[in-house]
Amino acid sequence: MKTNTYDLVIVGGGILGTFHAYHALKRGLRVLQLEKDNFPVGSTVRNFGQVVPSGMAGVWFEYGVRGLEIYQSIQQEMDISVRNNGSIYIASDPDEVKIIHELSHHYQIKGYQHEIWSKDQILSQYPAMKADYVKEGIVFKQELSVEPELMIKKLHSYIQAKFGHYTLKYDTTVIACEEMNDFVRLTTSTLKNFDGKKVIICNGYEFKILYRDLFDDSGLEISKLQMMRTKPLGHIRLPGNILTGLTIRRYESFEEYCPSFQTIAVPEHYKELKEYGIHILFKQATDGSIIVGDSHEYSLANKLDELGFSVQSYINELMIAEANRIIPMKSEWISTSWAGFYSQHKDHILEVDISSRIHVRTGIGGKGMTASAGYAEQSIDKLF
Repeated sequence: MKTNTYDLVIVGGGILGTFHAYHALKRGLRVLQLEKDNFPVGSTVRNFGQVVPSGMAGVWFEYGVRGLEIYQSIQQEMDISVRNNGSIYIASDPDEVKIIHELSHHYQIKGYQHEIWSKDQILSQYPAMKADYVKEGIVFKQELSVEPELMIKKLHSYIQAKFGHYTLKYDTTVIACEEMNDFVRLTTSTLKNFDGKKVIICNGYEFKILYRDLFDDSGLEISKLQMMRTKPLGHIRLPGNILTGLTIRRYESFEEYCPSFQTIAVPEHYKELKEYGIHILFKQATDGSIIVGDSHEYSLANKLDELGFSVQSYINELMIAEANRIIPMKSEWISTSWAGFYSQHKDHILEVDISSRIHVRTGIGGKGMTASAGYAEQSIDKLF
């Protein structure tokens, strides 16, 4: 084995790749991480920054709970923007109230700490909430939020400071990955080579560069999400992660563990929103601005371009109108709007072993911010 060969090369600088690097480094491995852009600009930064295991089911819930521990342990060593303000799901009608009580029963058995709040409790904590909307809520005080655009850069800085055997290179696009006798050679777009004993490819929704044939028939799909951010709103205070009635009707924990989920009717005013995959979330940033969203449109992984690059104003208008049923929200308060693109898989993540040395781990979808830290820990354990 060549002496300048890394123990592990990670392709992709997003949250999934970075936590693979982190857990490998904790095992004492020499790690190189390569990111094609100036810094991560994909789904890792185009999201709400909510760390909410309560919305997940099965092993992904366990990964999310472990992720809470990992985020907090890092935050104790360096500020990576983690805030422990909790999560609340607001039920807006009797069906949603019934479902949150069913989820509460599940989490009582599971031993996952939570509280059911009355309408008065919610309005006391969130006076900006409109009383007509609020019925009850389920609260998870242990859950976290981060500032996504800041967090990944801070996490990279933390890992660089903590581990002397970590190398991170931005602006480095890997165009080829070839297995040699006892190592893997990666070639970049500048024709520079890097060698690793193992390679993990965490490529998000970039399927056109490496192993394109694999992704043509992988079962992956792309979800396009529209999100908005208001200007700083000093008169509204929304601590924590705010999830609402449409979220209760969407997230997998409710679908998996609530017997009434499949039988409740869709209210008329929700039908068009559900056509666009809209559910309303709020996350207030440290500057007082509020992220509002989101919507979901889908394509096959190899048809990403068909989703287009535009942000549809009509979808934004639908989201603003629904948001305004919950808290005061005006279109003139919106300062920015963007689309995020997530790759996701029917099996929750795509795991493909090209060989004993080359491994693809991608398609974690909307679970990335919550579950990557815990998932990557067991992924590294399996590979090493």
